[in-house]
Amino acid sequence: MSEQPRRSPGALLRSFTGRPGRRAALSAVSWLTSPLSPDDYLGLLDPLWSARHPAGRVTGVRSEGAGAATLVIRPGRGWSGHRAGQYLPLGVEIDGVRHWRTYSITSAPDDGAAGITVTVKAHPDGRVSPHLVHRTAPGTVLRLGPAQGEFVLPSPLPERLLFVTAGSGLTPVMGMLRTLARSGSAAPDTLLLHSAPSPDECLFRAELAALEARLPWLTVRLTHTRTDGRLAADRIAASCPDWRRRDSWVCGPSGLLDAAERQWDAGGVRQRLRVERFHLTPVLPVDADTAGGRVCFTRSGRWADVAPGVPLLAAGESVGVPMPHGCRRGLCFGCLVPIVEGGVRDLRTGELHGEPSELIQTCVNGAAGTLVLDL
Repeated sequence: MSEQPRRSPGALLRSFTGRPGRRAALSAVSWLTSPLSPDDYLGLLDPLWSARHPAGRVTGVRSEGAGAATLVIRPGRGWSGHRAGQYLPLGVEIDGVRHWRTYSITSAPDDGAAGITVTVKAHPDGRVSPHLVHRTAPGTVLRLGPAQGEFVLPSPLPERLLFVTAGSGLTPVMGMLRTLARSGSAAPDTLLLHSAPSPDECLFRAELAALEARLPWLTVRLTHTRTDGRLAADRIAASCPDWRRRDSWVCGPSGLLDAAERQWDAGGVRQRLRVERFHLTPVLPVDADTAGGRVCFTRSGRWADVAPGVPLLAAGESVGVPMPHGCRRGLCFGCLVPIVEGGVRDLRTGELHGEPSELIQTCVNGAAGTLVLDL
């Protein structure tokens, strides 16, 4: 009788957690590990094994010119995928403190073993972006929030596309172009108008040239603002005479976005325009009859009665629960907490959502009935 090869404890655990049907087994033993769950212990062994607190490991760092870099991230089992054009909250540990920032995903969906990529430009006065660009090495573990955003390609695709970008506004569009490139010659007629201060500061310049040379449906036109001036409405119209008949995506500084909205409004084709603004949507008033409720903070064993329009962050703090937080305005994702049961209302849009294990921002969500949070 042949001897079976001995497997390491880590290999056995990966096998256990990776096979279909094992979730039921993990649930069955969860009472043994209370107040921690089996998932908490998996995360202690390897953060990438945790489904409740998704994480990813940096496998590569590529320079993207002056002060910018692309991080290649292999996500763990908690990652649920993304659509081209969406952005990703990243949790970064700096001097023992976790900071959350959002960055557009520049890779095409379902890249598998290749991982996902984000491209970061270091802000001279920033804390997180310079750390990611200059001081993040392969092997670094980052926390991952859920992919978000509606600045994405529709299905089915329109016949003609126009992308207008400036600076790092190119990053979500790069994910779309890489996705379209998979179609070979079958993709729609696509024009990219991109603005950068100089050739050396143009993200993905070599790759854009290679894509344009390889793909017959793609045209790339670059503007260098230090010599050519800004990418204004007259230049967009001159570079793309049929802009009114194209579905368009615009991303970049607020001046570019404001000008594009005025141009598309004046042209009577505002419905064809999609813009991506890198800031918080203003908080909207919430109907008192459809918001508020009771919240249980399960780990703390405390309850809070939450009035309509009150953020869950403030509700938890009012009953003495130590709530994670950062900017308190929905920008940094430092307040993410998983839902155990119940639903929430987004105080910015009024949208109802919520399902078990969903990570929510407590600073911009309120209760929608009875809610249980894992905190």
